[in-house]
Amino acid sequence: MAMKPSLQLRVGTQLTMTPQLQQAIALLQLSTLDLRQEIQQALESNPMLELEEDFTEQDAIEPPEDDWNSEIPQELSVDSDWSDTYQDVAPSSSGEAPDFERNASGESLQDHLRWQLAMTDLTDTHRLIAESLIDAVSPSGYLDSSLEDLCDGLRQQGLATLKLSDAEHVLLRLQQFEPTGIFARDLRECLLLQLGALPDDTPLLPQAKRLVRQFLEALAGDDRKMLKRRLRLEDDQLDAVIALIRSLDPRPGQAFDDSSDDYVIPDLVARYSQEGWRIELNPEALPRMRIQPDYAALIKRADKSDDNTFMKQHLQEARWLLKSLSSRNDTLLRVGREIMARQLDFLDQGEEAMKPLILADIAQTVEMHESTISRVTTQKYIHTPRGVFELKYFFSSHVGGDEGDAHSSTAIRARIKKLIADEPPRKPLSDSKLVEALADGGIQVARRTVAKYREAMGIPPSSERKRLS
Repeated sequence: MAMKPSLQLRVGTQLTMTPQLQQAIALLQLSTLDLRQEIQQALESNPMLELEEDFTEQDAIEPPEDDWNSEIPQELSVDSDWSDTYQDVAPSSSGEAPDFERNASGESLQDHLRWQLAMTDLTDTHRLIAESLIDAVSPSGYLDSSLEDLCDGLRQQGLATLKLSDAEHVLLRLQQFEPTGIFARDLRECLLLQLGALPDDTPLLPQAKRLVRQFLEALAGDDRKMLKRRLRLEDDQLDAVIALIRSLDPRPGQAFDDSSDDYVIPDLVARYSQEGWRIELNPEALPRMRIQPDYAALIKRADKSDDNTFMKQHLQEARWLLKSLSSRNDTLLRVGREIMARQLDFLDQGEEAMKPLILADIAQTVEMHESTISRVTTQKYIHTPRGVFELKYFFSSHVGGDEGDAHSSTAIRARIKKLIADEPPRKPLSDSKLVEALADGGIQVARRTVAKYREAMGIPPSSERKRLS
C-alpha cells in the first residue's frame, strides 16, 4: 500500500513537467527569427498573452494563485512579466545604436558536422574515420554507405590495420552530434536516436522505443489492434505513443538544405564599460510580452464553467511559454558569458588573440551536456565592437606551440593571413617560410597544416601570388 501514492505522484510529475521541459529544449534550438515566428503564433492563438505596450512593472498584475498553478515545477520559475528577462543596455559611446541586423549565408550540414568534429577530442585515426563518415552523410542526414564499404575505402587509403569495431566506435560518437538523429543508417535507428535523447521520465518512452524497435511496420500499416495487444496499451496511451513518435524528425539533416541568405539578429551584446566587458541580452532581439492582466483577473478559483476552464488552460500555457523563454535566455546568457570570458583577448586584440576552446570546456563549466552547448551556440549571434559573430565562431581547436603552449586554429589562420598581407609582392612567402615566421612567434605547426589553413582561406600558393602581383 505504501508504494501506491509514490507511483501516483511520479506519474503526475511526468505528465505535467516533461512537456514543458521539452518545450524549453525546443525553443533553445531556434534562431531568433524562428523564435519570433513562434511568439507571433502564440500571441495570435492565446488571448492571455499580449505585447508590452507602455506599461510599467507596477501595471503588471499577477493572476491569483490557484491549485492548478502549483503544478508548475520550480526550476523554470520566473515572474510572468517577460520584460524582466532583459536588462537595460546603455547606448554606445558614440551615441548611436549598434546595427543589430546582419546578413549571413546559410551553413551546410557537412559544415555543421565538421565544426562539431573540430570541437571533439579524437585520435588521428578516429578523426580520419569521422571525416569519411561525414562525407558519406546524405542531405537528409542518413549514412548512405555501409561501415564495411567505408572501412574498405580507408584501408585502401593507407589505414591497413583499420578494424570495423573502430568505425563502429566513431559512429557512436558522431551519433551524439546535432541535429539529433544524424548518422542513422535507417529510419528505425534515426527515431531511436531521437527517443534516446529525451528525458528518462518522458511518459510512455519505453513503449515508444519498443514500438519503433519492433513494430514500426505495424505502425505504418495502422495496425492498432496488434500494437495495443503487443505493447499492452489502452487507446489513449497508444495515441500518446504514436503522437510522440510522429513529433520526431525523420529527416534531421533537411533543415540545412536551404542555403539562402537570412538576416540574423544578435541574441547577445558585448559592451565595454568602466567595470570591463559586459555581456547582456539584446533587448531588441524579441518582442516583450506579458500576461494579459484583465483576463487573468477574471479567473475564479472554484469555477468549473467552460469559459473559466478555457481561460485557466490558456493562462497556464502562457505562463509556461514565458518560463520556457526565460529558461532559454538564461541558458544562452550563461553560455555566452562563459565563452566571452575565455575570449576577452579577442575583444581587445582581434582574431590573432583567439584562445583554443572546445565544447567540452564550456560544458564542464556550466554543467551542461556538450550537445546542449552545440544547440545554444548554433544560429545564436553576439554583437561586438568587432562585428556580429555566431557563438560557434569563438570555438577553435588546439594547435601545439613552444613548451606545450597551445594556440587556436583561428588565431593561426589570422596570423597567416596577416603575414601574407605584409609580404613583399615580388617575393611572396612560401608555406615553408610561413612555418618559419610562425615559429619565430612561438607557434609550431607543420607545413601541411599551414597549407591546409591557407587553402581554406582561399589564398593561392606563393607561385600564383607572385604572378598576380
